[in-house]
This record gives sequence, structure tokens and C-alpha cells, in this order.
Amino acid sequence: MGSSSVGGTRLACALGLLALLSLPAALAAQVGHAPSSSPYHDIRKGHAFTALVGHFGGDGGEFGIAPHSGTVYGFHYDLRAGSTIQFGLGFARADLQRLIVDPFVALADRVSGPVQQTVSFVEVNLQFNLTGGKSWHGVAPFVGTGVGLTFPSGTPADTSRFEFGRKIYLAPTAGVRVFLTDRLHIRGEARATFWKLKYPTTFQAEPVLQPGTPPDNSNAVITDGRLSEWTTSSWLQVGLGYSFSP
Repeated sequence: MGSSSVGGTRLACALGLLALLSLPAALAAQVGHAPSSSPYHDIRKGHAFTALVGHFGGDGGEFGIAPHSGTVYGFHYDLRAGSTIQFGLGFARADLQRLIVDPFVALADRVSGPVQQTVSFVEVNLQFNLTGGKSWHGVAPFVGTGVGLTFPSGTPADTSRFEFGRKIYLAPTAGVRVFLTDRLHIRGEARATFWKLKYPTTFQAEPVLQPGTPPDNSNAVITDGRLSEWTTSSWLQVGLGYSFSP
């Protein structure tokens, strides 16, 4: 074989190898998007502040005496620590309703209300951005959870010795952010709020004005001995957020 044939073979091999190496890049170019037309856009890192308003639901537990059902408003502060995870602080104030159950009176007069009770919520939360550090067509869904503490107002009309008190609560969350610009976004979320209620021992006593005949015909509020209960309340909210990052 002549030197020209060997050289031609080497050249053909080199060109074939170059074609194989360039194939992945070519395929990527076909399925990818130009930056100007890509549906994915970077979410601005840094700090964000969101003003929120919503509705707090639930039934107030078995007897309806825990605060529930009313308007809630507040704010949320976010710090994006990575493309997927971000941390936040939240504060909210809710104007809620609740019933009063009086264990000392006749059965016909036992339940009264509803009455108003204001509850403040302070929490820290952890959020997982499902699309990472980007939005898709301006939409960025997320899931997360919050852990907080309640600060309720008093209810002087309730003389049953039940107090809602300061409760540690857990609030798993699912929601979405819709980015209007790289700084301005709308935030909507659905939350489930879990806390534990504790009832006073007076709920196990027979009412003086209409006592029953325990154990089969008791007129006490609680007849099964259970003085605590875990409850779940819905919490829906929407807000407008702004990023203060550079």
C-alpha cells in the first residue's frame, strides 16, 4: 500500500472521529433552545419580601372552641440559599371565630357564640423549589413546611377554664410562584396547620344544673376521658412578592 493510501486512511479516520465527537453537541443544539426563546428563566437569588392575605379554615376541634374560620394577613421573608432550597420567616395575624362550651350550665345553654379571637403566628420555614433555580414560562412550583408558635388574644367571655394558649404548630405547604418580572412575583399556597388542643378537667364534670348519671348517661362535655386532641386547619393565602437582591 502506498504512502498516499495510508495518509488517506488516516485522514478518513480522523474525520470520522471528529464527526462522532461532534454528534452529541449537534443533537443538543437540535433539542435545546436559544437563550432568548427558552421557557426556562433563572430565578433571582437573594432576599424577597411577600405581603400575604388569605383565609384560615378548620372546625375548631370536636367542640369548635379552638379559633378557626377567618381572615389572615401577614408577610413572608425569603432567603434563597441554593437553586432548590430556600429558608424563610413568616408573621401572620388572623381574626378568627370560636365557640364557647360551658360545662357548668344546663345542656340547652351549653354552647354559645361564635365570639372573636385574634391569633398571631410566628414561624420559620423550609421551601423546596421543584424547578430548581429556574422558572418554567414564569411558573415555579414548590413544597415545604413551616414550624411556628401561636400568640392568641384572650376571650373573657369563656369561663369554662379552656385556654387555647401558645401552641407549637406544623404547617406543610404546597404552592406556586408566578413571576411577572425577574423581581416581581405572585405567590399562592395551600397549607395544613396541625396543633394539639388540651381541654380542662372541668369538661369531665357533671353540670350542676343538669347532672347526668355516669357512666351510661353522663352529661359531662367529655365522657371518654380524652382531654387532648390533634386538629387540622386549612390555610389558603395569596400575595405579591418583590426581590431585593442585586
